[in-house]
Order: sequence, then C-alpha cells, then structure tokens
Amino acid sequence: MTLHELDRLLSEYLRIPDFPNDPSQNGIQVERSGGDLRKIALGVDACLETIRRAADQGADLLLTHHGLLWGQSEPLRGLYYGRVRALMESNMALYACHLPLDAHPECGNNYGLAARLGLRDIRPCCEWRGYTIGVTGALPEPLSPDDLIRKLFPSAQGDCIVLPFGKPRAERAAIVTGGGGEEVSQARDAGADLFITGEIGHTQFHTAEELGITVIAAGHYRTETIGVQLLGQKITRDTGIETVFIDVPTGL
Repeated sequence: MTLHELDRLLSEYLRIPDFPNDPSQNGIQVERSGGDLRKIALGVDACLETIRRAADQGADLLLTHHGLLWGQSEPLRGLYYGRVRALMESNMALYACHLPLDAHPECGNNYGLAARLGLRDIRPCCEWRGYTIGVTGALPEPLSPDDLIRKLFPSAQGDCIVLPFGKPRAERAAIVTGGGGEEVSQARDAGADLFITGEIGHTQFHTAEELGITVIAAGHYRTETIGVQLLGQKITRDTGIETVFIDVPTGL
C-alpha cells in the first residue's frame, strides 16, 4: 500500500473532511519518495526525538496526533527546519490527525479511555470549535478518583492532579483528553460528577469547586497515547502493515 492509498483509507475512516476548522492540517504533512509502506511508526508529537526514533525503527511513515502544521505556513528554519530535515533525510513521511482522532467513536482518544473504564450508555459531549469531541457515560460501579486512576493509568499513581469536589465515589464520567480542561462546565452540564482530562488550568479550579465536580488531570501526553495506538492496531488489521508505537513522554 502506498502513502496516498493509505491517506485515502484514513481520510474516509477518520472522517477528516468533516473537520475543516481543525487548526491542524490533518493528513499528509510531509511526503516521501515512492514505494509501498512497510512499517508505520505512531506517536503523540512530531518532535525531533519521535522522528529520530521512528527513523531508527526503519519506519516509512510517522503518524502523530500533533503534527507540524497548525493552520499556517512556517518558515523552514530553526527547530522546524530540523524536524523537516530529519524526516526528509530518512525518507519518512509525516501524517497528522488531531481532532478526528480525538472524536472518533472506535479509535479516538476519548472513546478509547471510555472503553478502558467500561463506561455504559456512552454519549458524545463537550464542544470545541464547533465539534463535539468528548464523551460521557455511566461508570460500571461507583469509583473513587484513586480507583479510576488505577483502571486508566496503573503506573500514574501520584502523578495525576485530582480536584476532589464531586462525590467521593463518582457515578458518571465525562472525558476530554489533552488540553480539555476548559470544558469542565460542559462536562457538568452533561450530567457528569467526574471529569477526566489531560490538563487543568488555574481558573478551572474555582469552576470545578463551585460546580461540585471532581476533576482528574492525568497529563496531556498520557491521555492522548491511546488513540494512535488503537489506530495502529486498526491499520495492521486492515492492511497488514507493521506498526510500532514510539513513546516519548513529557510528564505533562
């Protein structure tokens, strides 16, 4: 399968044309010269470390949640030049998928975490830039914040920010991964007594307290590793192309 054949497959599966206002330029951001794809690396960020490690793995394509192009052209200099140069020197293409991967009902970041928790009666919730990207659902049993963290991220005990303003044992959760902290009010409006996100800001502390909702901020990076891994599994099942996840955690 060529790069452009995979692009057509992913564009349809991820519904990329349905997200024209996503600041990310979703799809192929850097091409490669010819040939079928034999190995695809997947990562969260198109940083130099991820690019180099993907090249070391012999990948023909790096597929990331956060790409290089965000709604505007960039001069090829500095850090940006270094990343593009590393891609081209290894003849490795770059493919980015931002909001379509957050919102996807099978391999999306939010639905992926909902499945890991075993949420029931899952419904979409929480809009960003006019797109509904989050999910809400009932927990299979009431759970404390510590119980939830153990289920979602077993190695993250003590690393997550917890604002314990809701019920001691939550019954309904809403999830918006990454930088979704500003959607805490929408989560409460959706009936959630617990909000799981990546980052929470200073101003959202008081909002959560006054709304009476517990917030777990598990880290932008950590909450967005699941989508690319699920997508990699989907690609391998459907095409037979080998995939590998490149883990470059930021601790944030």
